[in-house]
Amino acid sequence: MKYDVIFVGAGLAGLVATSELVEAGKKVLLLDQEPESSLGGQAWWSFGGLFLVDSPEQRRMGIKDSKELAWQDWLGTAGFDREDDEDYWGRKWAEAYIDFAAGEKREWLHQMGVRFFPVVGWAERGGYLAEGHGNSVPRFHIVWGTGPGLVKPFEERVRQGIAKGLVDYRPRHQVDELLTENDAVVGVKGSILVPSNVARGEASSREVVGEFEFHASAVLVSSGGIGANFDLIRKNWPTRLGEPPKKMISGVPAHVDGRMLEITENAGGRIVNRDRMWHYTEGIQNWNPIWPKHGIRILPGPSSVWLDAEGNRFPTPYFPGFDTLGTLEAIQKTGYDYSWFILTQKIIEKEFALSGSEQNPDLTEKSIKKVLSRLAPGPTAPVKAFMEHGEDFIVADTLPELVKGMNKISGENLIEFSHIERQLQARDREMDNKFTKDLQITAMHGARNYLGDKLIRVAKPHKILDPKNGPLIAVRLNILSRKTLGGLQTDLSGRVLNSEGNPVSGLYAAGEVSGFGGGGIHGYRSLEGTFVGGCLFTGKQVGRSIAKEVN
Repeated sequence: MKYDVIFVGAGLAGLVATSELVEAGKKVLLLDQEPESSLGGQAWWSFGGLFLVDSPEQRRMGIKDSKELAWQDWLGTAGFDREDDEDYWGRKWAEAYIDFAAGEKREWLHQMGVRFFPVVGWAERGGYLAEGHGNSVPRFHIVWGTGPGLVKPFEERVRQGIAKGLVDYRPRHQVDELLTENDAVVGVKGSILVPSNVARGEASSREVVGEFEFHASAVLVSSGGIGANFDLIRKNWPTRLGEPPKKMISGVPAHVDGRMLEITENAGGRIVNRDRMWHYTEGIQNWNPIWPKHGIRILPGPSSVWLDAEGNRFPTPYFPGFDTLGTLEAIQKTGYDYSWFILTQKIIEKEFALSGSEQNPDLTEKSIKKVLSRLAPGPTAPVKAFMEHGEDFIVADTLPELVKGMNKISGENLIEFSHIERQLQARDREMDNKFTKDLQITAMHGARNYLGDKLIRVAKPHKILDPKNGPLIAVRLNILSRKTLGGLQTDLSGRVLNSEGNPVSGLYAAGEVSGFGGGGIHGYRSLEGTFVGGCLFTGKQVGRSIAKEVN
């Protein structure tokens, strides 16, 4: 088969771009180093949250949103400060993405059969001034079916393309080099890996059994970020976030290794914003791991008391769910790689959700019956399993027992009972009135003004040390690697640019490898719901651009 274009990476961005080429009647060679079981990449494992602006779901919940407010929030969050160079195209992609999120995004997905959970979530709440970081309103729309439900329509279109002879999908093909002639990319060269039948997400062999070389008029790199490559994360770690963590757990499978970044750079592409990354602070070690160092993120409500490794409460606004990277910086500057939540049974049963499709079987399986079971007393089954089997959880009837368990887990004996008791007693005294000087408690009351939070996300404010709200729970929180915010710099057509700012002929990029657009659409921080959304948007835009170009 003679190919119009070669795509490197069969994650969500690659599938979306391939579906655009199929619709245009073009012939695509789709290569991926993983077995077919991993088709869809990281997106399959995601919670499936999408950033939408002024959606019907928001309006039904009484949320007043607008493109102007969303852009204000994006700018305050991104903090673009390299606008004449590394941020130039990232900002342009951000403007285009806001238009997309406020415009055709929902209808485009709706036409493909994608539906949304009716309650809109409120991620990254900020805690600063109006022009600072965070979402002013809830915008986190959960796909009915989570990540698999989002991947499905694009996988189906790709498989239709395979059936029509338009797509040649070759798993276990690892690209080692982009071929160039006269400063233009004309193809790929690489290694055929031994066939593998490992399950989705499991680490696969890198044994080489052959070689390949293919040529086409265009090559798209959609190979993802560096989230499982701890050495590369530490190499690029920004000093503003303190020292890189000595211990991390991984929120992504082992194949998210970032190797195509250097390979593309060797072909003339420019990588920008290497120091920008997105790692979570609320990671727990998976008691039933799928990939190496497998971690899960807690999606917390705002009520848990957050303490550093020595038992000191973090200052405003480092509350659960408010400022991910701000809290990461605060944690790293303590000199420890972990922190703690202290909470009650009443908080965990309403406020603890776990990120990921496999941790939300009710939403993933589209089971209304199972979703309604969340309203029953007690934590969800996945959360309960972590409470029973997870090595980061302590459940105790009394505070002395809880502190003893915390010190046993850490092995460092840093937590003093009297210090914890004093802080919790002080916090509980603030609960006797509806008004308070404790800004976390103010935030808890404020969150319950939003119906969605009051119904299913934020516990009624109560005293932590009151036995009737127990048992007490402590959770050790680890740094969880996840997203790459920088990447290959691209223009709005997805063409990869060189160090002079000119397009490398025949070379394109989409998804996380391009910083979700332009080499850094998010700037320094994310508003959430914008990662799989960025893969959708760049895959769609770049796929259409390539279809026009190969004409």
